[in-house]
Amino acid sequence: MIDWKPLSRLAAVLFAGVVTFATEVPAEDLKPIEIPGDRAYPESMSAASDGTIYISSLASGGVARVKPGSAKAEPWIKPGAFDTRSTFGVLVDEPAKTLWVCSNDASGLGVPGPSSVAGAHLKGFDLVTGEGKLSAAFPGKATICNDMVVAPDGTVYVTNTAAPQILRLKPGAKELEVWVENDLLVPKNGAGLDGIALGEDGNLYVNTFGGGEFFRIDVKDGTPGTVSKLTTSRPLKFPDALRRLTGNTFLMAEGSGTLDRVTVDGDKVTIETLKDGLNGPTSLAKVGNTVWVGEGQLPHLFSPKENGPPKLPFQAVPVTIGN
Repeated sequence: MIDWKPLSRLAAVLFAGVVTFATEVPAEDLKPIEIPGDRAYPESMSAASDGTIYISSLASGGVARVKPGSAKAEPWIKPGAFDTRSTFGVLVDEPAKTLWVCSNDASGLGVPGPSSVAGAHLKGFDLVTGEGKLSAAFPGKATICNDMVVAPDGTVYVTNTAAPQILRLKPGAKELEVWVENDLLVPKNGAGLDGIALGEDGNLYVNTFGGGEFFRIDVKDGTPGTVSKLTTSRPLKFPDALRRLTGNTFLMAEGSGTLDRVTVDGDKVTIETLKDGLNGPTSLAKVGNTVWVGEGQLPHLFSPKENGPPKLPFQAVPVTIGN
């Protein structure tokens, strides 16, 4: 069983994604994307090649959509649709014409979300119509579906924040399988695996939210190899979203308020802070030389007495990172 108390204390235990799309607009000409709703609490964000952005919500559930050129999100997948609850990671998979969405019963964190479906699920929605087409339950009792990445062969890899597991959904499969389970990945301070990305070297890279750790999982022909804890150039504070930028360089959000560039060289990781002072960043989407950063403001959701109400409207802000 999950010990919800440390999870509730951490509460910022959240997560998301970075995505690149083609449209290039100078960052100085961009305004923040408004995410309507006093309970929006954006958790993850992903973009299609035409510039459409999809945004999940930990508190309200459902998925919002930002049409190309728009500066305001609008409802798209209704909260509770296709037996979803709180929505965490979202990821556009254009070859499969699918939007992958993590759905979780977060009631143990004090966030009931819509519907009453128990457990964690990876959901697949039609990228055009928004209709649900696949639902795969996480096995076991300790489950939080957090973030995902799609390999070139179409395999989806998903992190489980409540257990030291990475799960896999093969193309055409309907059930998730545990692909990696390793004691190095055991959750610390209530929260474990979070962001996940594939390097140019074909290996998987993950971070752990509660432990502030960064790992490499060697991969050969789809088979997991050694799990290695890498040495970071500075301590990480609630590392979250992780997506490849180029080569073995990644973008990462830290819940403490930063957008980072992460460069892996062997077993060493250089962390470069690109922007600080962000309001609880949980998600990223790269556009040209600009990164949209979704501000989740999760401390206001999990500890409202200490932190007060969130700053409205919720938003994703543009940050210029250069080439």
